[in-house]
Amino acid sequence: MRTTELVDGFRHSAPYVNAHRGKTFVVMLGGEALVSNHFRGILNDVALLHSLGIKIVLVYGTRPQIDAGLATAGIAPAYHNGVRITDEDTLRVIKQVAGAAQFDITARLSMSLGNTPMQNAQINLVSGNFVIAQPLGIDDGVDFCLSGKVRRIDTQGLKRQLDNNCIVLMGPIAASVTGESFNLTAEEVATQVAVKLKADKIIGFSETNGLLDEQGHVIAELMPNQAQDYLAVMEQSGTVCTGTIAFIKASIDACRNGVPRCHLVSYLDDGALLQELFSREGIGTQIVTESAERLRRATISDIGGVLNLIRPLEEQGILVRRSREQLEMEIEQFMVIERDNLIIGCAALYPFEEDNAGEFACLVVHPDYRDADRGSVLLNNIIGQARVRGYSRLFALTTRSIHWFLEHGFNIVEVDALPNKKKQLYNYQRRSKILALDL
Repeated sequence: MRTTELVDGFRHSAPYVNAHRGKTFVVMLGGEALVSNHFRGILNDVALLHSLGIKIVLVYGTRPQIDAGLATAGIAPAYHNGVRITDEDTLRVIKQVAGAAQFDITARLSMSLGNTPMQNAQINLVSGNFVIAQPLGIDDGVDFCLSGKVRRIDTQGLKRQLDNNCIVLMGPIAASVTGESFNLTAEEVATQVAVKLKADKIIGFSETNGLLDEQGHVIAELMPNQAQDYLAVMEQSGTVCTGTIAFIKASIDACRNGVPRCHLVSYLDDGALLQELFSREGIGTQIVTESAERLRRATISDIGGVLNLIRPLEEQGILVRRSREQLEMEIEQFMVIERDNLIIGCAALYPFEEDNAGEFACLVVHPDYRDADRGSVLLNNIIGQARVRGYSRLFALTTRSIHWFLEHGFNIVEVDALPNKKKQLYNYQRRSKILALDL
């Protein structure tokens, strides 16, 4: 019986369900997302995340709605250095717009109609004075009036609500200790909340699925410094949505202050949030915390480090012995993980172009660094390389790690399944198990 796409989807997403359960995500919905055709679907997906045990803080912005409201009221918007100047008339419009958005989101997350994703969801949505604001003040002689910034976050109050299985909803208006209301940016609220809560992720929405390179392809991952360079180019071009630029700035700030990952996906792509979080490849762009570790292609100067890593396993008979000369010829096939100038992991992709296949080989992680699943990191990188090369299959030979490969989607196959050149070299005395992964 053929396995259905539904069953496949559940099976492939299960590891991510387990990984995300109990984590804290700050989801930021800009004003553009609130008026998109997929707004209802996004909120349904947020509700699904909540049902899977993920703690959600939902922060919404209303930048385009504010502009439209000001135009209707005949109020000319005023800015200084890209920051809105909020006088009393402007704040009155902002309150109306933000209040309407809050009620719309609340209504959507309160649905419980049959035959919808919200059936029996029973979500408790909480809003409150979790953010204390203060005025931006005066800059270059320009008074920002009632435009503000975050002064303090009630972290304990937020944690209590999240621990009580509530979704916390936060908007762009916050009160000060003097009882005044101030207009804040949703990006700053999301960033400060994520940093203070030590959230695991910030997730934002833009028109495109993440950031695009010059060829129009999605950039899967950027370090904060890389994102900063990308941002400079974006601002010079002047062709990118203001909300997207604001989210990138917020993500860079969040990562540099301890938030491990910031995701950007499209509000125009139905289910983009779920595809990003519950699939191996993802769909958008991640801005990730810089690390002392880096995964890179090996060079000739890494031979000593790779040899030190693999020699103990060769002596135990777990790996087939490679001479230094052989390794020098094959070093370009290797990927290594380097930490503080020490090679702590390696793996190789050997090509078999005539059979449209590759061999995943020589996977080793230093014994002191086997607690962070670096083997999976190396495997995923090799799988990505194999797909880029257009291979239809990846295979591996092992005598000790059979279950590890099975857990990562490989299947046991017979010797005849090997590429012809590899089949001729197969060592029947060693009797290695052969595992294959269809790409």
